[in-house]
Amino acid sequence: MTRNRTDPEEFTRPLRRVLVGLLVLLLLAIFTLWRIDSPRVERFRAALVDRFVPSFGWAMAPVTWAHDVFSDFQSYARLLEQNRELREELRQMKAWKEAALQLEQKNARLLDLNQVRLDTKLTHVTGVVLADSGSPFRQSVLLNVGARDGIRDGWATMDGIGLVGRISGVGERTSRVILLTDSNSRVPVTVQPSGQKALLSGDNSALPPLDFLEDQDEVRPGDRVVSSGDGGVFPAGLLVGQVVLGTDKRLRVALAADYQRLEFLRVLRSHELEPITGEGALVAPPPLQGPPMPAPQTQAETGEGGGNG
Repeated sequence: MTRNRTDPEEFTRPLRRVLVGLLVLLLLAIFTLWRIDSPRVERFRAALVDRFVPSFGWAMAPVTWAHDVFSDFQSYARLLEQNRELREELRQMKAWKEAALQLEQKNARLLDLNQVRLDTKLTHVTGVVLADSGSPFRQSVLLNVGARDGIRDGWATMDGIGLVGRISGVGERTSRVILLTDSNSRVPVTVQPSGQKALLSGDNSALPPLDFLEDQDEVRPGDRVVSSGDGGVFPAGLLVGQVVLGTDKRLRVALAADYQRLEFLRVLRSHELEPITGEGALVAPPPLQGPPMPAPQTQAETGEGGGNG
């Protein structure tokens, strides 16, 4: 004799309806309770919240975690978007920087071709580089101009764009140029736009460091470096290069001159310097000389005396 098997849905369906109905009634009761505006009901709501809400922290933990994850995801998405925008701006700035450098080099070449002189007292003599005696211990080149061309020690040399070095040793037909990268080179410079004064010291590397900066916090990589003219060695305003941060975390200068292709150099005839003839001029200026004082008159000149005329 077969037994009729009862379908489980016949029991779970009514039970589900009852539970759903009770849940709906509970929600309606809570909604009605929260909508009643009465002091007594308000006290009851406060007591209910104080009794049950703190104990439901474990139930709110997943919700809080999900909210934190969602907030972190939004922050990460914003960071990705900002990073993409910064990369695009950096790419544009690099392109603008390259265009500015090309325009600067083009302007320097045009000034050289047109023989433009920013200082009427500053002229130049162009020489050909005969030999490069660069070594780990000495950085210099040899020019085919010398004493017969009026070259003197200490004059600045440029390649048409930036400062290269100074004359150190003059012969009758040739002269030697000590480059800015030589360990014996010391050039006073100014960092723009901050106006900080420093000393460019050669160390036989392609990126000479900046020493004796007044305030390093005012100097940033990319700042322009020009000669300051201090000491009267070099004229002021000659382009030297731009500031970079070296691998040793020191502020160094990427030279504007192309040291890989030094074929022609311009020797700048600097202003004539007055030689110091005495040590007193180093301490204080000479005293001012006024008009000579009249000599005192004698009695014979004034006509006064003991005798009668």
